[in-house]
Amino acid sequence: MRATPIVAAVAGGVLYFLGYIGWGVWPCIFVFLVPLWCGLDAVAHEGLGRTLVLGLVFGLAAYAGGFSWLWYLVDAFLEGSRTAGAALWLAYGLWFAAGFAVYAAAFRAIRRRGWSVATAGVPSLVVLEWLQPALFPVNAGTALMPVPLFVQTADLGGPLLLTALAGGANVACFETWAWWRGRRSRPLGTWLAAVATAFAVFGYGVVRTADVERAAAAAPAFTVGLVQPNLGVMEKRTQSVRTHEAHVILTRELLAAGPVDLVVWPETAYVRGLRRPLPLSGRPVLQDLAVPLLFGGSSVREEDGRRLATNSALLVGADGMIRDVYDKNLLIPFAEYVPMAGLVPGLARLFPHVQAFDASTDTPALHLGSWRLATPICYEVARPDFVRRMVRTSRPHVLVALANDAWFGDSQEPWIHLALARLRAVEHRRFLVRATNSGVSAIVDPNGRTVARTDLLARATLRGTVRVLEGETVYARWGDWVGWVSLAFVVLAFAVRR
Repeated sequence: MRATPIVAAVAGGVLYFLGYIGWGVWPCIFVFLVPLWCGLDAVAHEGLGRTLVLGLVFGLAAYAGGFSWLWYLVDAFLEGSRTAGAALWLAYGLWFAAGFAVYAAAFRAIRRRGWSVATAGVPSLVVLEWLQPALFPVNAGTALMPVPLFVQTADLGGPLLLTALAGGANVACFETWAWWRGRRSRPLGTWLAAVATAFAVFGYGVVRTADVERAAAAAPAFTVGLVQPNLGVMEKRTQSVRTHEAHVILTRELLAAGPVDLVVWPETAYVRGLRRPLPLSGRPVLQDLAVPLLFGGSSVREEDGRRLATNSALLVGADGMIRDVYDKNLLIPFAEYVPMAGLVPGLARLFPHVQAFDASTDTPALHLGSWRLATPICYEVARPDFVRRMVRTSRPHVLVALANDAWFGDSQEPWIHLALARLRAVEHRRFLVRATNSGVSAIVDPNGRTVARTDLLARATLRGTVRVLEGETVYARWGDWVGWVSLAFVVLAFAVRR
């Protein structure tokens, strides 16, 4: 294969990870597909294998820069085994890149049937993001989170709509580049469509932001306090008494500065295993504290004679009793369970720190008086489909996300995790409270703006006011309609030759 298409594919992958949240050079997301599309058009009349290679190279380049933070898990999960870490990192990278190989093949097939780059390139990308199973979901449009006005349409179509809009910008840049190189006539129609879309997105952002601000200003409010102890991962697991005491001490410091209506501790703040069923006394957790407390902890229950442990969010009410619990639904492979451990002998021994949690399927709200709180735990807030299901089931007034990102140290992951949580606030127009062990803890308004936050890897407390909002957004009601529309375009393009 000629070197130029390969270089173009690598350049596109580099632009992708530079534009994404961790690196934050967000304008790159408006052009990251242009080099790939140029390369794919250049090899359109060669063998299919060349097209697949370009897609794979693009995906590997994007993965290498965008998922470098996964290396922090080698010490935490694999006790420093670089061989096992490299094998898992590469395996996931090949899966990620394989999606773009399929994308490249779809792009080639649709282009060969006479359709434009817009039809071949944008719906196929949306369908890829929508349908490819991924442990850590990536939506290109999420890269726009640093500019809140650009992401307000997420309450209409979620992250897939943002990706479609970013893809449209890439189409305008591609057609402009082709015209500049003398390969196309002046793309006036494309330019007009791009300008009209940009004005519509910007106008919607301005109007919707103002509407939400007015609704929030008129809504009831309560004061929340967050505790971030910044404990090491192994400290939290092996020194339960010290871990608990660190949270209690920080809470006393928080309350000494003034009262709050609710204190929130992060994921796995209390790891001594509360025995259910509910209700049960929360005094062993509260000690001398006199404040409602929402905290992450492990809890144990018996079901059909089996002892089941869960990663849970629990709420101690004003009377000191725990009546509400949410058990995590989406468990993280190799951290909270080992896939296929029963089928592959010795597999579990490769992951000495894995915890055997049971996954729930229910998404109940926790109740602070008459207010309902939805509490996605850790990775769950990164899944827009799951949070949407949780919101539709529990009808929360506020989102409260609990996490422990200490696994990833001083990497890009905590900032990526925060940005994804912020997008959930926009999608459902709710205040979001995020309590983490090591940062970044934050309070986010319904327009996705960070009202207050802590520093990363810092012992800290945070307080702020959240507003209690109701109502259902278009995205909450209709979900991933953008994915269905894009799939229809792809099917049409394969069925009809222009």
